[in-house]
Amino acid sequence: MRPVKMSLENPSRRDVIRTGTAALAAGAATMVFGRRVLGAAAVARTKIRDVQTMTLQGGRTYVLVRIVADDGHYGIGEAYGTPGVGVAEQILALKPTLVGKNPKEIDVLYTMLGDGAPNLSGTRTDGSAHNLMRAASGIDMALWDLAGKLLDTPTSELLGGRFRDRVRVYDHSTPRDPFDKASCREWAAQANAHPSGFTAHKIGIMRTDTIWDVAAAPSAAAGGRSGRPIDNGKDPANRHLTTKELRRIGQAFENMREAIGWEHDLMVHCHWELDLVSAIQLARAVESVKPLWLEDPLMVDYNDSWKRLTDASPVPILMGENLARREGFLPFITNQACHIVNPDLRNSGGFLETKRIADMAATYGIAVTTHNTGSQVYTYQAAQWASSIRDYVIGETVTGEGTWMDQVVKLDGPFIEKGYIKASDKPGTGVELNKDVVLAHLAAGQQWWGDL
Repeated sequence: MRPVKMSLENPSRRDVIRTGTAALAAGAATMVFGRRVLGAAAVARTKIRDVQTMTLQGGRTYVLVRIVADDGHYGIGEAYGTPGVGVAEQILALKPTLVGKNPKEIDVLYTMLGDGAPNLSGTRTDGSAHNLMRAASGIDMALWDLAGKLLDTPTSELLGGRFRDRVRVYDHSTPRDPFDKASCREWAAQANAHPSGFTAHKIGIMRTDTIWDVAAAPSAAAGGRSGRPIDNGKDPANRHLTTKELRRIGQAFENMREAIGWEHDLMVHCHWELDLVSAIQLARAVESVKPLWLEDPLMVDYNDSWKRLTDASPVPILMGENLARREGFLPFITNQACHIVNPDLRNSGGFLETKRIADMAATYGIAVTTHNTGSQVYTYQAAQWASSIRDYVIGETVTGEGTWMDQVVKLDGPFIEKGYIKASDKPGTGVELNKDVVLAHLAAGQQWWGDL
């Protein structure tokens, strides 16, 4: 190989490319301006050696997946834990179709996942009844982490580059009693003093109890079985908000806005629980506090009621945490039946498939957020992904509260600061597990997956 000459004091882009290309062609590992570049021959020979899972136990379970290459590199991802069932078993069932494959061919591996398995027609990501999307999503994210480590490059660069270095996140903090202004002021003071500096808060809607649900409390003043107010119009089986509920929800959010001011954002949280009329009325009831969005008010699957709601709502409509694959989001996007899509990377297909969803949404001017009830691992990796999405707004987290969950990943600096997570500059997604913390919080029957 002929030597490549260049200026080390002021290298040009052409110098960098020529040097890197020469090193890769030589099939060796070298350093190019401080970054280790693996030789093309070495990288090309890399194969998947093992697929492992390990489950942590906290308020939920958290299913971690590790994909090990035959050269010792490995990638970590997080699949869905509870209330998901059997996700770890699904991942391990897919192991035979991954071992021996090139871990950098992520699109091929994801698209053809499970192909050739006994008695399986199609694949595990093709939209059939045989889908294993939560397993596939965790595997995809582990593969992207591994690819970044093999190429000594942050995953966000492999996804196309960064639009931002820090990603905003929000919490779920709520006043003890949102109908009491003193309680709301107390909550606002705590929010302003929170060490993680969250400036956005998602809050569930306030419901009532039926007049017949009084076994534990015989009077309306005392409340129903759950401690919520008695409501003459309440039917617990239907999806309708009563007049009393609408008035109470509007008042509670006004109290919270008055206490927290306009430097913080509020979001209105539902769980696909309302009918169309109630969803429209709810949007109008909270309009005055200008919430960042109204989340998941209608049933999960697409129908034209979503478009009617989006057209009628005075506040942005957000949905998507339950959806998988581009096909799941397609009708919402093409019919402009939401203002914001909210995929959970552990459901939707991982990094690449969800980036395609975001790109599709961008062509319609629809913004992107991410749903997240996962551990610090997924939270940190979601920030890496979000840095590569132009129209990304904010991400959810249940971490950042100063518990053991904030110590699962080894970090060089603060985890969440001023309500933002800094995207890692380390190879892959920057995830390195704190073994002592993990060992202390393994789910029953689990063990550390071994050192490499």
